[in-house]
Amino acid sequence: MEYRDFGRSGVKISALGFGCMRFPMIKDGEKNVVDVEAVTEMIKKAYELGVNYFDTALFYCDGLSENALGKAVKGFRDNVYISTKCPSDRLKEFGGYRNILEAQLKKLDMDYIDFYHYHGIGYAHFLETDKEWKWIDAAIKAKAEGLIRHISFSFHSKPEDIKKLVDLDIFDSLLCQYNCIDRSNEEGIAYAKSKGIGVIAMGPVGGGRISSIPPTIAKDAGVKVSTSSEMALRFVLANPNVDCALSGMQNLQMVIENVNTASSPEPLTSEQLNAINKILDEKKELAKLYCPGCRYCMPHCPQKVNIEYIFQLYNDYKIYGVEEVSKAEYASLGKYNTTDASHCIECGVCEEKCPQNIKIIEKLKTCHELLKA
Repeated sequence: MEYRDFGRSGVKISALGFGCMRFPMIKDGEKNVVDVEAVTEMIKKAYELGVNYFDTALFYCDGLSENALGKAVKGFRDNVYISTKCPSDRLKEFGGYRNILEAQLKKLDMDYIDFYHYHGIGYAHFLETDKEWKWIDAAIKAKAEGLIRHISFSFHSKPEDIKKLVDLDIFDSLLCQYNCIDRSNEEGIAYAKSKGIGVIAMGPVGGGRISSIPPTIAKDAGVKVSTSSEMALRFVLANPNVDCALSGMQNLQMVIENVNTASSPEPLTSEQLNAINKILDEKKELAKLYCPGCRYCMPHCPQKVNIEYIFQLYNDYKIYGVEEVSKAEYASLGKYNTTDASHCIECGVCEEKCPQNIKIIEKLKTCHELLKA
């Protein structure tokens, strides 16, 4: 495993980080719960193979991700770096930043958190929240007390906001979206790195989107890879301003494959990167319905419209010519306790929750027209 200097934090971070948003879930009676046995095996294997950064959040996996991660790292907790996040929309529910932090420490069963993020902030929203909740002072106090070691932020806002947030000079690290089909944060990442901020790229394989694309892009760019996921991960890690690629891994095989890719001694050359960028620029249509698959919109849809998967099917059809399969999958959505885009009642709840600010209602109509039988 390759290790990189993580900004001014003084930490050496593994090139691959483990994202804990997509842990495997199983049924326990009527409830969905994390498969703790499988997760523990995955986390331990990742650690044995050199991964030392694990990222979770308060509400991942129906609120159970932190508990599962805490159990999985018992025995080597002080040898790894744990990241979690404080969401602004839960401040009122918990009664403030400090209460959320203490609840997470209890769920993790830990005395401290290495990198504690303000979750999914933009510049104006961050400052507005601080006026009401004083969460900057709360973070500084928590750090002084040793409850957190580094103040960080995760980002889902306008690319130009990264520079404004970095210039506040209170953060040690940044977590933001960056992959070969979404390079909108590239300039902000470079600026953060120049200011000594550690940079972690989330969604290196586009929430699984890129993995479904045949590896023809890599072949056309002269890159030898087995899968498109491998190409996507190598693309992110080739950026000198990225310290770590955070991948949400769902099984042991993904862990092993991603570690092998991140440990490759052969980074992409500048010529290969340029070739990949050129090919992707020619496929700009993909950006019109780009969705990272975070599923923040999904639990809130009263009609159970499978928004994320519908967008994936649209892109597979439109950009990569996977027509028959996309239509067949769309027609079968009802089998999985979800519905197609025709069931949308345009309530707008999904758009309020989307960190990418996608015009979901309008895009669902486009998808339905293309994919309906």
